[in-house]
Amino acid sequence: MSRADPLDPELLLRAYAMGVFPMADDRDAASVYWVEPKWRAVMPLDGFHLSRSLRKTIARDRFRITTDRAFADIIALCAESAADRPNTWINDAIERAFIDLHAAGFAHSVECWDGDRLVGGLYGLALGHAFFGESMVSRRTDASKVAFAWLVARLRAGGFTLLDCQFQTDHLTSLGAVEISRDDYVALLGSALGACSAGLSSGSPSVDGDWAALDRLGAEDPLAPPPSSSPPSGKVIAQLLGNMSNNGC
Repeated sequence: MSRADPLDPELLLRAYAMGVFPMADDRDAASVYWVEPKWRAVMPLDGFHLSRSLRKTIARDRFRITTDRAFADIIALCAESAADRPNTWINDAIERAFIDLHAAGFAHSVECWDGDRLVGGLYGLALGHAFFGESMVSRRTDASKVAFAWLVARLRAGGFTLLDCQFQTDHLTSLGAVEISRDDYVALLGSALGACSAGLSSGSPSVDGDWAALDRLGAEDPLAPPPSSSPPSGKVIAQLLGNMSNNGC
């Protein structure tokens, strides 16, 4: 694979804050282009559709779920060609920029493991109270759905208000994502970023949502750092998401 022109991580943060994101023509593309869809897919965080079968899969801990344990591996897996997706929009420049943003605390991953094998997950960018979902991948049945469910629970627990899914797909529709106009999206984005927008202008962007809040759920000391507690079980996640559905969301 040829090495693409570098992509400035700070430029990426400013672009996402304006509702724009990068894509490449293919894995080996030397450059990126910028996208601002007329219609945007978003997931209402109180509107996740938890099917009965998915609830059982999550509750039984079919997969071991981690977060930020294998970020580089997840983005590489998302960038791989597959039978149902021979081409990818993630080139070397996007991959390297997001690895830098992960190191800086802005980009995160959710990983699904079958034993010791990474079989799916997702990654994205956190800014203000918004999370921009970039890509998800599945190498086992339901792996990406489970990762997405955990992401929704994590964002809900952490006080995030916007989950941007970029483009609507049948897969996202089945999970509860909706498509909104560019103007409506910009309004939601502005509300989710809040004071973070000013921070971007001054060179001090921030993540105001608490990405680690879910890991402290049920801990004896809810203010303790994540390493002192274990993530909740699949049963807890299924119950949290089930309560959202039962409330008519």
